[in-house]
Amino acid sequence: MSASRDFKGGFSRRNFLISSSCFGAAMATVRLFPLPALAENVLQDKRVAAQPLIDKGFAAVRQVGTGIYATISDVTKGFTTVCNGGFIIGREASLLIEGYSGPSGASFQYDALRSVSQLPVRAALDTHYHFDHSMGNTYYGAHEIPIFAHAKTPPLMIEKYANLQGQDKAPILAPLEKRVQDARDETERQHAISDLNAYKKIFAVIDKYMVGLPDHPLDPSKLPMTLDLGGTSAVIETYPGHTPTDIMVRVPEQNIVFTGDLLFNGWYPVAFDANISGWSDTRSLAITDGGIEVQVGDGMPGFIRKSDLSRDRSEQRPDRFAVGEKVDAKVTAVDKATRKLSLSIKAREVEEEKKAMAEYGSSDSGASLGDILGAALKKKTKDDDDSEG
Repeated sequence: MSASRDFKGGFSRRNFLISSSCFGAAMATVRLFPLPALAENVLQDKRVAAQPLIDKGFAAVRQVGTGIYATISDVTKGFTTVCNGGFIIGREASLLIEGYSGPSGASFQYDALRSVSQLPVRAALDTHYHFDHSMGNTYYGAHEIPIFAHAKTPPLMIEKYANLQGQDKAPILAPLEKRVQDARDETERQHAISDLNAYKKIFAVIDKYMVGLPDHPLDPSKLPMTLDLGGTSAVIETYPGHTPTDIMVRVPEQNIVFTGDLLFNGWYPVAFDANISGWSDTRSLAITDGGIEVQVGDGMPGFIRKSDLSRDRSEQRPDRFAVGEKVDAKVTAVDKATRKLSLSIKAREVEEEKKAMAEYGSSDSGASLGDILGAALKKKTKDDDDSEG
């Protein structure tokens, strides 16, 4: 999924080994992931239709809300789509999400849309530049569908994919082949083979299809933006994380979010060109009466109970939070079976107060937290004045 920044100038062995290890490991271990179990978890949500709109094995499309459909891929049965996506239908127009790994994947989703709606397609949207989300763009282009994406997506697609088409891939594959030859044991050899095969598959996709660049690049400084599809709003937002080009689509009326690869479910996140510090933000994904569902750091799901939303009881209200809002919280427990985290804003607030007490005063001396923080702010102002003088 990644290539050297300058093909003509040669390749960085270190960069390619890092990137191939991430993606190769994911592809090699896909047979170990309980995908049927993951699908069963999805079906437990009452909003998800029990019967798929269409199921081709490699992907199934299910209704998950009013006019909202999710395309869920199963790579154990084929690589036509690879990623997850979907589409949103309003009263006046629709929006397609993801270009998938090739034109046949985009065609699959477009046909699914047309089986339930003949409304105009406002746009198709790539959630980021990676090949499994964008190499089917040419299908949309052939149907005169505008393609939206982050402004950095077109140049990265040129750099990573278009510039490699028809080029000799030997300089990239050579260090990967050497890893196979130099493997110290069978386990290491199998890992190296999986990395090598992963890159061969990626290159096969790159060479097979024309690179279709998004023709409506979105300026991140002007996001979020809202597409009115007629009674249904699709809010397009950008957050740093998985790549420099991440876009997510939120349907606030129904509390549904298409996260792209900012959220991984049951997989180890692919993070070779990720902004880890940006991705480490905790963001609210769903609001419930009992608390808020969140996405944490590397894409792990988490939950903050209502009683943990604040130290102040009057602030322990889930409706204070919005989908997509950044939340600062402390991890309090990890469920190893489900890989789901329990978090607490209340615990973080208590921890910060204790730290402030220890550094600037104590409750035993009669000082309130307000007095202590006030003194800390005055000290900071004095230090700033002294440094300027």
